[in-house]
Amino acid sequence: MSRRMVCVADFEEYANKKLSRVHKEVICTGADQCQTLQENIEAFKRLRIRPRVLRDVSRRDLSTTLLGEKVDFPVGVSSTALQGLAWPDGDICAARAIAQLHTCMIVNMYANNSVEEISAASPGGLKWFQLYIMPDRPFTQRLVRRAELAGYKALVVTVDAPVPGKRYPNLRSRFQRPPHLRIPNFQGIQSSAAPSKDKQNLVCGPYPLDRSLSWKDIDWLSSITNLPIILKGILTAEDAGRALEHPGVKGILVSNHGGRQLDGVPATIEVLPEIVAAVGERLEVYLDGGVRTGTDVLKALALGARAVFVARPAIWGLAYNVVGV
Repeated sequence: MSRRMVCVADFEEYANKKLSRVHKEVICTGADQCQTLQENIEAFKRLRIRPRVLRDVSRRDLSTTLLGEKVDFPVGVSSTALQGLAWPDGDICAARAIAQLHTCMIVNMYANNSVEEISAASPGGLKWFQLYIMPDRPFTQRLVRRAELAGYKALVVTVDAPVPGKRYPNLRSRFQRPPHLRIPNFQGIQSSAAPSKDKQNLVCGPYPLDRSLSWKDIDWLSSITNLPIILKGILTAEDAGRALEHPGVKGILVSNHGGRQLDGVPATIEVLPEIVAAVGERLEVYLDGGVRTGTDVLKALALGARAVFVARPAIWGLAYNVVGV
């Protein structure tokens, strides 16, 4: 008899057994010594809950709003590349599940299905589009337009990746994206801009990151779209304060790239309070990184997050019952 799956840790254990070593490393590894990767989880464990009792909880409502859109509960799926490593059409399957749960999915720019395919497969589901502002600005503008036409409700701009993080297992295995996994959102990028000298970026594809990205580019993005902008990767009150100076920015996703980008930065739950204090009610604040239990969600909400997002747990769910990939 197979073991009954009752928590995220069960699905993690299952996925670690079923996925190939190389694919598991791509999904689960962190940057350098993986200090931040581990701290994302351990920092939640150090927080304690002060329970209040004898309160009527017979009727509970977990719904909230994200930029004015109602969701049934404050947990969504964060942007994750190469979900096809865990399950064919993983992005589409995740989007369908999220639509059924009436919450939010952040669709990754490096998804293995296009923005249009994912939207068509999950009608009615709330979807935001994760975006790297590419050196090829006309391509970036066309991709933003595609997301608009496909019904995405916000742009989640990753701001903590001017260069790829060093992930030792990926470097040792020399992993490159399997040829059967498409990255269709890059259709139309200038071929002259495509080659990348960043070996780590080959995990997703040979597309360059823009090392010159600055606040002026956030204003440029605001000038070409009416979609609200969420900045993903802010970890300090100082940068949160600067975000207030840019009218197109409507939210902050407190994130350290799941510990995959710059090792040695704080856990996201540790910096959440200072960012909430810095922006007050002027921006919505969300969090990802290390969320594994319902009490983790409670702790993040208690410290001021409007909602949390998970990434690796969704991948582990996609890997459930795979024969071995």
